[in-house]
Order: sequence, then C-alpha cells, then structure tokens
Amino acid sequence: MTHAAEPDKLLEKLATDLENLLEHRSIEKPLMVGIHTGGVWLAEKLHKRLNLEDDLSTLDISFYRDDFSRIGMNPQVKPSSLPPQVEDRHIILVDDVLQTGRTIRAAMNEIFDYGRPASITLACLIERPGREIPIQADVVGQVLELSDDEQIKLTGPEPLAWELIKSE
Repeated sequence: MTHAAEPDKLLEKLATDLENLLEHRSIEKPLMVGIHTGGVWLAEKLHKRLNLEDDLSTLDISFYRDDFSRIGMNPQVKPSSLPPQVEDRHIILVDDVLQTGRTIRAAMNEIFDYGRPASITLACLIERPGREIPIQADVVGQVLELSDDEQIKLTGPEPLAWELIKSE
C-alpha cells in the first residue's frame, strides 16, 4: 500500500484545489453535499473552510444503491437533507473514498430526483483502483494503490483518521 497522508493534510489540499477549481470555473455560491458517513464528515470541514453561504446538505444513498436487493438495508440509514431546489445549482459532491464509482452514481441518481443541477463537482479525499463505472473525481486529496484485499476506511468525525482493513 502507498502510505496514506494524514487526513487533515489531505483535507487542506482538497480545500485549496477545490477553491482553485471553483474560481477557474467561475462557480459562485455552490451547494455542498456530503455522502453519509465519511463524506459528511469531510464536507462539514470543507464547508467551514470554504465559508460557503448555503447550509450543508447530506445524502444517504442506501435506497439508491444498485446492490440494495443483494446487501439489504443498512441499519444506520439516515435521512437525506437537500434543499427543495437543486435545479440549475452548482453542486459540490463530497465523499471519502472513490473506488468502484457505484456510491457516486447512486448519489447522482438521488440528486437528479430533486432536479437537474447546472453541474456536479466531485471531491474525494482518497481515490483508489477498482472502478466499475466510469466516474472520476474533479479534485482528490490522494491516490492510493491498494491491493484487492485491502480497504481504507475513514473514521471520525473527531479526529479524522484512517483504518486499513485487510480481508482474509
């Protein structure tokens, strides 16, 4: 495994890169949306760091997963919290780890059920191999090379830390 940098350092890099990208794209007043659970923890910190005006929104994509019938209900399901109007809004979607792309696809499906945003900018703290759907992040804290039997999990919210899980 490539060494994972400290989450706070990656968060600072992510915030700086996100600020630069928003400025480059002339995006003002974006709506930040964090995906439960790790993405919400990161989004809370990014939202504060970027001093965004609108309240932070959250998504629990459990019902939107394409493997819902196979894995069943997550006992920790939380309600999603999006404003009633996402139509023509610029959205920053935040998640902790991008691997297969299925979580992001599910999150975008849920967002589109609320309306058609002007754009979605994807910010992920960690990107790792294993994409099953052609989705890529616009800003990434760090790319990690993990083997198929390794997973990285963000723990928190305070302090943010990593947990490397090796399957047997």
